[in-house]
Amino acid sequence: MSKRLISVALTTAIVALSVSACGNGDDTGSSVVDRAAKDKKLVIGVKADQPGLGLRTPDGSFSGFDIDVAKYVAKELGVDQKDITFKEAVSANREAFLQQGQVDMVVATYSINDARKQKVSFAGPYLVAGQDLLVREDNKAIKGPKSLNGKKLCSVAGSTSAQLIKDKYAKDVQLQEERTYSACVDRVLTGQLDAVTTDNSILYGYAAQHPGKLKVLNSPFSEEKYGIGLKKDDKKGRDAVNDALAKMVSDGSWAIALKSNLSESGFRVPRLERY
Repeated sequence: MSKRLISVALTTAIVALSVSACGNGDDTGSSVVDRAAKDKKLVIGVKADQPGLGLRTPDGSFSGFDIDVAKYVAKELGVDQKDITFKEAVSANREAFLQQGQVDMVVATYSINDARKQKVSFAGPYLVAGQDLLVREDNKAIKGPKSLNGKKLCSVAGSTSAQLIKDKYAKDVQLQEERTYSACVDRVLTGQLDAVTTDNSILYGYAAQHPGKLKVLNSPFSEEKYGIGLKKDDKKGRDAVNDALAKMVSDGSWAIALKSNLSESGFRVPRLERY
């Protein structure tokens, strides 16, 4: 190949790479605040199978405390409720959804911890829960995490709840993973598994769905701070969402949403931490 052709080829490649880099930078570098202001719409990742928190209803809409929080925050960012697209997010794909730009934020019983903060940014917390156990109503043998040795315990992929029990309380517990908590609950109801573990805010919803069949032990053994997940290093977004959450608490909307969605709660109003 001649020097002239090589020069032309290199120039073309450099121009193409520059255009591509500029395009990607515009898409990935913008804050959720800017996207909301520009597009007047948001895609929000939520749970779809958690009664009282994030549940897909028969008509395809979503209801629950997380949904009410998401709607309030979106409104404060300038996005009407009708312009929100709720996208189901399970525990295992929340980080990926944010990193890949599939959602603008995640409001999905998303506990803040150091490992997750390496991958995404958090606003909040907007709710403080505690890990607990859900068992069949007639189960008298399981009284807490230390009584789970030899028992079959279910949690979901992407959650750290079950591993915490194995590491700290019952090294001989038999861990089972499902994609969703509702699948875990079904297996407990049928007697295939002995217990489900996750946050009590989630478990109370399932117990209320199956009165007389399931119970929460009501003995929490951790503190779980739910945050709103944003793309890593979106400080502008964190500040704006934290302001929205603070307003939701101060104007009474938070308490109203909590009461209407989670009547079985002993949750305290959280201190809003800014990361």
